[in-house]
Amino acid sequence: MSVPFVILYFIGTFVFLSVSGLIAMWIDRKVTARIQFRVGPPWYQNFVDFIKLTGKEVLIPEKANKLIFVSSPIAALMAASLSGVILLLALKKIGFAGDIILLVYLLVIPSLAIILGGSSSGNVLASVGVSRELKLVLSYELPFICAIIIAAIKGGSTTSLTKIMTYQQSTGISVFSISGIIGFFISIFALQGKLGLVPFDLAEAEGEISTGAFIEYSGILLGFFKLAKAILYIVAPLFIVCLFLGGISFDSVGKGINGILKYFLVLVIMILIKNTNPRVRIDQAFKFFWIKLTLLGIIGISLAFLRW
Repeated sequence: MSVPFVILYFIGTFVFLSVSGLIAMWIDRKVTARIQFRVGPPWYQNFVDFIKLTGKEVLIPEKANKLIFVSSPIAALMAASLSGVILLLALKKIGFAGDIILLVYLLVIPSLAIILGGSSSGNVLASVGVSRELKLVLSYELPFICAIIIAAIKGGSTTSLTKIMTYQQSTGISVFSISGIIGFFISIFALQGKLGLVPFDLAEAEGEISTGAFIEYSGILLGFFKLAKAILYIVAPLFIVCLFLGGISFDSVGKGINGILKYFLVLVIMILIKNTNPRVRIDQAFKFFWIKLTLLGIIGISLAFLRW
């Protein structure tokens, strides 16, 4: 595989993830509006917002660590894009042993970038958002790891995403088992936290801390954070589809449509959770993830070993 081809593939994948991610965010906004008896924005609104941000001046606080402040949103965007590239390669049956582990690491980088970027700004409200984001990451990562272990066991005791999908396509999807349902349930709530969606939008909480860690960001740097989140709107639900719903097969048009419907099923579930729950406190989130979901995850791992 030549270097120009690899570069073009990465660029093409980045464009695809960006466009589809912004559309997925529009679906979120549109469904939310309908639930609240509003019309909602037009389909191109997120594209207009991003273009508008690229044309605005980038303001860097005087007391900020400029290197970390500028590099954090870039790191978030790169990590989200790379995770999407790996995931799409796995869907094309081009995977490698341990790609799930790599995806877990890449998916945590956007949150770490928010923590680093907010803490480097020197703003008090940003520090509150950073503190909440850090505690939230420590909360949801443990049960999320439990869900990943369940998927790995149910998928033939492997850490290869391609092998997990192939195993499910031949023996049945994992969510049709008790442990699979548990892992799916845990993953949904963990990704609500990763995406900063209600009820776990503690780090932004516009009514409380004025967007928190993002308060000092403007222009293209804020746009990078927004675009990284848009890409995660594609990557995160698709990751769950691959782990517990058999992934997406492109062997035929019917199978492809079926896989896309799986993605929209996960996306709609996340949107409904967002619109039917109030924001929780950080201590409530911590207890929910570490006590309830982690214990549930341990039970799920035990049941997975029993093939239940």
